[in-house]
Amino acid sequence: MTPRKRRRLTIAIAGLACLGAAAGLVLYSLGDQLVFFLSPTDVVAKAPPPSQRIRIGGLVEQGSVKRSDDGKTIEFHVTDLTTSVSVTYHGILPALFREGQGVVAEGNRQQDGSVLAAEVLAKHDETYMPKEVVEALKASGRWKEGDPLPEGPHPGTETGQKP
Repeated sequence: MTPRKRRRLTIAIAGLACLGAAAGLVLYSLGDQLVFFLSPTDVVAKAPPPSQRIRIGGLVEQGSVKRSDDGKTIEFHVTDLTTSVSVTYHGILPALFREGQGVVAEGNRQQDGSVLAAEVLAKHDETYMPKEVVEALKASGRWKEGDPLPEGPHPGTETGQKP
């Protein structure tokens, strides 16, 4: 092999090594930022480790919202109409948060199987439900597109009755 070809080969191998190292660093840094969406059934079945950040989505179970005396710690249950998981959140909830509404909570699963949420997202209008929540409800076979919303208060009405 001539010195010129050897230099080209060395440069090509060095370039591929640098490209591989850069790809590895990107994947490593993204690994810390990945948050997996799980339905309550998935949380119970898969039991992710407490160190793994997760998003749990479903409906806020009727009669499950309990506020502490300090007014900032809220415990509620998220259900996919098959399984229910307890969620604890310390902070101010979104204004549209209520029982029977779609919700996504992001946090960590605790040893007892509950979720300690760092963030809670509620639906923003009367026809929207987070895409992940709809998919989880459809996958459980409990809700289909065009069906009425599951039982509970319906947004946009004072009494919670369907319009």
